[in-house]
Amino acid sequence: MELGIGSRIEHPNFGKGVIVDIGTEFNNIWFKSSNSVKSIGKNFEGLRILSAVESSEIGGMVNMADLEFVLHKVLDERSDISEKVPLAQKWQGGTMVLKPLDEHLQGKEVPIETFFHKIVMVRDRLRVMEQQINAHKILSDADKVDLQQYITRIYGSLTTFNVLFKNVDDAFKGSSKD
Repeated sequence: MELGIGSRIEHPNFGKGVIVDIGTEFNNIWFKSSNSVKSIGKNFEGLRILSAVESSEIGGMVNMADLEFVLHKVLDERSDISEKVPLAQKWQGGTMVLKPLDEHLQGKEVPIETFFHKIVMVRDRLRVMEQQINAHKILSDADKVDLQQYITRIYGSLTTFNVLFKNVDDAFKGSSKD
């Protein structure tokens, strides 16, 4: 079976990746570890197939929008490819408790790891949105700057959750005036 675009693989040196383009002798594979695309020979025997998409499933020529869609779909569905962000030690194994004002209503307990994962997903999706805005071909530079200001304010609003992050570099950073 010939692997198609969107197939997930693991390379012995580069780690996990996704096939983003197919040539006659080489596959172009995007690797999370280096955030880059590398050409790997189709006959390279060191690849381990994690999830195969047959080339006939995609069918015909693929444009950049299709490629971006497939790549985003694969990355969203496969959290094991996404960046692992460590939770601060003091929160590990903890529980977030939500208590309604009305004592007759039932509260909710959420494992802090689950809540933290959702916060990290919001951060990662904001980063993708920033990249989409910056790379947009139709938006003017003024429109891009305007949208970036909203994203910066969103980051600022999320700085409350920085206490959850183990590493300061993983935390949210808004503008200093917000």
